[in-house]
Amino acid sequence: MGVFEMVVLIVAIAVGAGVAETWMKTRSKQQKGKVDEALEAKVQALEDRVQVLEELVTDGKHRLRAEFDALK
Repeated sequence: MGVFEMVVLIVAIAVGAGVAETWMKTRSKQQKGKVDEALEAKVQALEDRVQVLEELVTDGKHRLRAEFDALK
């Protein structure tokens, strides 16, 4: 193997490593975005549930009892 081939091989390895690094960073960002979306959906669902519970707790006893009876 001559000097020219070694230089080409070293450059090819360096370029390949750069492409692989960029690909891994992009993939990581995409996965993080999916996780953020899932967490956002869970937070929204929990906020909705808390809102319903707040309505039940702050309402009068008569309506509260009627809603519990309706759930049975």
